[in-house]
Amino acid sequence: MSFLQSHFNPSTIPTIRSTRAFKQTQPQSQPQSPIARTGQEYPHQQQQQQQHYQQQITNHKEIRTYAEQTLGSNSSLKQAVKLPKDEDLNEWFAVHIVDFYNQINMLYGTITEFCSPITCPRMIATQEYEYLWQDPLSRSNGGNSKQPISMSAPAYVESLMSWIQSFLDDDAVFPTKMGVPFPKQFPVLVKTIMKRLFRVYAHMYCHHFDEVNELGLQMHLNTSLKHFVLFCNEFNLLSSKDYGPLDELVNKMIGDGDEKL
Repeated sequence: MSFLQSHFNPSTIPTIRSTRAFKQTQPQSQPQSPIARTGQEYPHQQQQQQQHYQQQITNHKEIRTYAEQTLGSNSSLKQAVKLPKDEDLNEWFAVHIVDFYNQINMLYGTITEFCSPITCPRMIATQEYEYLWQDPLSRSNGGNSKQPISMSAPAYVESLMSWIQSFLDDDAVFPTKMGVPFPKQFPVLVKTIMKRLFRVYAHMYCHHFDEVNELGLQMHLNTSLKHFVLFCNEFNLLSSKDYGPLDELVNKMIGDGDEKL
């Protein structure tokens, strides 16, 4: 039994199956076995109290110090994110979006007991950053996106995962047949997806790292985030401002001797 299976109920976490294949010319971490999407919503635990969780880590230095003690060597992950020879870049993006989508779903699933509309009424990362929900690439309402709105953290994560899932299920956006091209705007979509997925990491680090520690999952969370930021750095998908309160930690993960974002 994997560490994830022992700490959460997989029937509540929407993940997807990937039929994509690619050349593995460098060693990679093994992905967790995906579970078919159930369509169930994240459980909202109403018994928790709000006060404790919204104010834990208050500055960037604390976030970096809190997590960096479990960071290991970057060498294998740095090699794993590099585009293999003769591999299509968009296909490489698609494979990793599926992987990160599943990783973040499963990691967030371990702390849903502590992340509810009561404990986390806003999607924030420290008191300095609030992430508002908006569909910037809306395919409904004639392409007119709605105004950004404030949401609870679980509602934001649920909206985000459903939004990403809608693209993953669309063969015109994420083609599954060999030889079918990706849309021209695919790199733009990739950047938007990655920017929003990172916000789930930010919320977990800033407001649920105590619970992650208690569950013994801090090394898994750190490794997942390190993989994520090394991939983003390799392909310039996010900028320093996108990392907000985790900017110092991200720079630590990338490495003091490497080019900063």
